[in-house]
Amino acid sequence: MLIGLGLTLIWVLALIEIVRSEFQDKNERLVWLLLVILVPFIGTILYFAIGRKQRLEGGGDIL
Repeated sequence: MLIGLGLTLIWVLALIEIVRSEFQDKNERLVWLLLVILVPFIGTILYFAIGRKQRLEGGGDIL
């Protein structure tokens, strides 16, 4: 149960960070949102591994 709660919290934090972040291309935000929502576990891992590097400086850090 705690693992599920933790994964849900990380998923929600990823969504909030994506919404608050500035990307070079506005379509990148939409793609990341769709990926994280439609494929929650894998999409969240990919966002934290790849997507955070695509953001513009100074935007949306939560973690």
